Amino acid sequence: MHITLPSLSGAVLIYLLVFARTGAMLMLLPPLGDANVPARVRLILALALSVALAPTVAAAYPTVAPKSLVQLTMLIAQEITAGVMIGALARVIMSAITIGGTIIANQMGLSYAESLDPTQHGQQGAVIGNLLSMLAVVLIFSANLHHLAIGAVAGSYHMIPPGSALPTGDMAELAIRIVSGSFALGFQLAAPFLVFGFAVNAGFGLLARMMPQLQIFFVATPFNILVGFVVLTLVIGTMMTLFLNFYAEQMAAFL
Repeated sequence: MHITLPSLSGAVLIYLLVFARTGAMLMLLPPLGDANVPARVRLILALALSVALAPTVAAAYPTVAPKSLVQLTMLIAQEITAGVMIGALARVIMSAITIGGTIIANQMGLSYAESLDPTQHGQQGAVIGNLLSMLAVVLIFSANLHHLAIGAVAGSYHMIPPGSALPTGDMAELAIRIVSGSFALGFQLAAPFLVFGFAVNAGFGLLARMMPQLQIFFVATPFNILVGFVVLTLVIGTMMTLFLNFYAEQMAAFL
């Protein structure tokens, strides 16, 4: 079976271009683009969204196939680029909880205890960071905030209309705002642990000066971990509430 360029005209061409953008976005959009979501599920969801969106955005696409394969390739590449740009920016939002978890693990002395992080496409991460990342995904679905990720697919046509030049200036400004906000939130989530860590380390440092013969490392490390888990139990609800509010606020920028 051979497909010629004229046969891609009309609805077939529109569905192809919409799927190119939607599929690229769903590879990265949190939490739908997480590595623990099966590829077949993401493919089916991308096809379903393409079918739903195509009639509403058909006017923005050409109805006649380009005369050359190069022009068609450029159209598809432009749609994929737009999807990847928005999906990558949305993925940065999830890094806030990973940054906070990594700082917490370092402060508790669990930085060397790493495991596979299913939300970071198979990368290794600190145990506390992995726990918070998976909890964040569960809470996003529980609070129905995953609808914002689906809405971002439709909103991408307002941010980057098909056939127009990529708004590099606006996208750069948005990227700076999201990256800086994610880092700031990560440090805010870990702030209680930084405070208790300073107090614990200062106390054990004073104790080491007073009792040099005491093996302070074997006393401080278990105590640090114990107090860290106690603090985590007390503040985890507030931490996740702050993250969900941040996620909803930042994802609204793509609608």
